Amino acid sequence: MGRFQNKYVIGLTGNIATGKSTVRQMLQHLGAYTIDADSLAHQVMMPGAPAYKSVVATFGQFIVGPDGRIDRSILGKIVFGNPAALKKLEDITHPIIRQGIMALITRAQQRVIVIEAIKLLDGDLANMVDSVWVVDASPITQYRRLIEKRKMSEADAKQRILAQQAQAEKLKRANVVIKNDGSVEDTWKQVQIAFNDVRKQLMSAASPQPAAQTTSAAQPPTRELNDPTPAEEVATAVVGVVVKRGMPNNAADIAEFISQFRQQPLTREDVMMAFGLKSFLIGQTPDGKVISVVGWTVENLVTRIDEFYISPQTPIKPIVKAMVSAVESASQELQSEVSFYFLPKDTPAALISAFQENGYNHITVGEIKIPVWREAVDETTRGKDYQVLWKQLRQDRVLQPI
Repeated sequence: MGRFQNKYVIGLTGNIATGKSTVRQMLQHLGAYTIDADSLAHQVMMPGAPAYKSVVATFGQFIVGPDGRIDRSILGKIVFGNPAALKKLEDITHPIIRQGIMALITRAQQRVIVIEAIKLLDGDLANMVDSVWVVDASPITQYRRLIEKRKMSEADAKQRILAQQAQAEKLKRANVVIKNDGSVEDTWKQVQIAFNDVRKQLMSAASPQPAAQTTSAAQPPTRELNDPTPAEEVATAVVGVVVKRGMPNNAADIAEFISQFRQQPLTREDVMMAFGLKSFLIGQTPDGKVISVVGWTVENLVTRIDEFYISPQTPIKPIVKAMVSAVESASQELQSEVSFYFLPKDTPAALISAFQENGYNHITVGEIKIPVWREAVDETTRGKDYQVLWKQLRQDRVLQPI
């Protein structure tokens, strides 16, 4: 291990639309703490954030939209395909992003840290990692994903692909290559094998620890790889309700349970696809019967729960308490600052009351003051008939130092 004591840092990279974020999400399922450096780049340009004024001053007021935010599509058209403009942007944002990454790694309790960055190998970030993982996909796959999933025009997709450093250069520096042209299951198997190799390295390198240790607030105790965690384990949150992290081997059970609540049944393959985007928690009775499933994500230090299912004719309050406690525990391990539940407008009053008893209250997009939080809620509710419940998970904002 290198720069960070008792931690192993994976640098995750690859060209646009190769599937880096999917692999990052899989590594989070396996117990790593993951950082999206490219999302941090977006955060630092939010109104009031450290890079906002400098970016506007450099590129002009016309990049600012009616809501006061930098219009990323306008900025993207300026910098992609223009190396000099891109360098100006990176000279402003990269030092701030590095500060944020350092703060997040220092606070993380996990032994394995993952930094996803499309330009990992172009700057100082490469010096922070112990190994380089490159996610690889064919140009045809990249092109199709940009058009189908990101709704880019054919011209914009071609420009984005051509503007990037040759993937071959990244592959030359890779310690691990994840091929992501096939199915989600194929990718998952590769990630599991590579992550297990990291575990073996850490276990073999582990030295005996003193019986008693003291740690400062800035250096939290590092969790050992075999300790139970919300990412791996089974935790009894409330007597009579056992909550465990959903994994791909639970995909069929998750699909079967959620299908009870949908007109269009889910398949195991649907859930496997979802594992590349979000996490699931499964609530069970002590004998293993599934009584609740929650689908959630943590992105930009914001927890979003957009799926919450409870089996009919089961006690609402203990299930909600158990599932909420489990989501919050896992979210806090990922340094999330706030939790938002997105519930249908016709959610029963008894269920809303159960959330309120656990500290959640209604909020609207316009009432949210912090831009990153507001953007996350706006993105999730746009075009959908949700009511939003929220709870702040920590008073000290993790990225405030930057």
